[in-house]
Amino acid sequence: MTILGLAESTVAPLIRALCPDDAELDREAIAERFARAAWSAIAEPGDRDAGHLVSVLGAEASVAALTAIPWPPADPANIDVTSLVEALALAGDDELTENDLVDAVKRWRARVSAPTVLLALRQAARFGAALLVPGDPDWPVGVDELGMHAPLALWARGDRTLLGRLEHSVAIVGARAATGYGEHVTVEASSGLVDRGFTIISGAAYGIDGIAHRAALASSGATVAFLAGGVDRFYPAGHEALLTRIVERGVVVSEVPPGTAPTRWRFLQRNRLIAAASQATVVVEAGWRSGSLNTAHHAESLGRPVGAVPGPVTSAASAGCHKLLRETPAICVTTADEMAELVTGDRPAPQLDEIVRTRGGPISPAIDPTGTRVRILDALSDRSGRSVARIGAISGLAADRVRAELGLLELEGIVRELPGGWQKFTVKQLEARRG
Repeated sequence: MTILGLAESTVAPLIRALCPDDAELDREAIAERFARAAWSAIAEPGDRDAGHLVSVLGAEASVAALTAIPWPPADPANIDVTSLVEALALAGDDELTENDLVDAVKRWRARVSAPTVLLALRQAARFGAALLVPGDPDWPVGVDELGMHAPLALWARGDRTLLGRLEHSVAIVGARAATGYGEHVTVEASSGLVDRGFTIISGAAYGIDGIAHRAALASSGATVAFLAGGVDRFYPAGHEALLTRIVERGVVVSEVPPGTAPTRWRFLQRNRLIAAASQATVVVEAGWRSGSLNTAHHAESLGRPVGAVPGPVTSAASAGCHKLLRETPAICVTTADEMAELVTGDRPAPQLDEIVRTRGGPISPAIDPTGTRVRILDALSDRSGRSVARIGAISGLAADRVRAELGLLELEGIVRELPGGWQKFTVKQLEARRG
């Protein structure tokens, strides 16, 4: 018997090694987990089309249908997705059009690789990680509210049972370049919330994130760190000791498989998991364009309460918090008690329709609403050229989309085409060209 073309005897031991010893897994359960592990490598985090396809066809059937499409195609302009269209129609679903599926296949098909998934599973076992899927007792149910953008699988190192007990949790996020004021507030907030029985969730970044984790550990509390890269390669490197301590006394989680590098796009997508897994989000310090505001906006879109700590009006590190307080339903919080009230108090969480009315529509970056440019620039090097195919494989975008965006970026003087492929300019080079 095989699972997606691989012998069950090869796949089953690897999957069982990443599950609790008492888990009873039949052939279908093993295939489901293996297929979801494969999807975590095939699709970029938050890929709505992948989430929709798996929700309709199931993980194993959707990977099998994708694998059946010949690649590379004989005619790149005429990719046959008839089998996928028919499978969705048979399931009574017509939300994904043929054009949607063609674009999606261009993104995904080059990443379909059984050896890559097997390597990720072996690497996970080597580092003592677990593979979690929806429905597991340790699955953080809050992320399911992301709908089609929810993770298809999660990889975790540490006490994974914490993830199934996040009904009493607060995310603390903020600036990497934290001030002494922000550090003090974060220590008081994190330790105070831990004393009140809360689990602290954050992203393990420098600054506020790291301080929140450290304060929780120092207070003998539980803490969860969501990463943008694989759980086998701690990032940032300067927090390896901290993340090792979190593995020992908390849990480190990622939706991308072991071996995956963090990129700016994956950091942005990681933020939605921090917001969804927690019951409330508190922004301690944030600059005007801080990534922490992205986390807050995800929380608001889910109807989760958001708290913002005010700072000196002269501090650029608090400008983002003041922006939240002025332009969104975020609540001013100054103490651990007020932060706890976001979850346990009588103050209602902002509702989605209220948020939309307040802002006149959903929040999205004006220049790069789909994140396509971020993903392409992440995939480029400023030292050597890379081919369109290589850029597409790294970014998870179709080759024709990559070519189109590269052309626009070249016109703007951000990238250039060399004999060895495409290369991006460094910041200093850009400043020199524009200065």
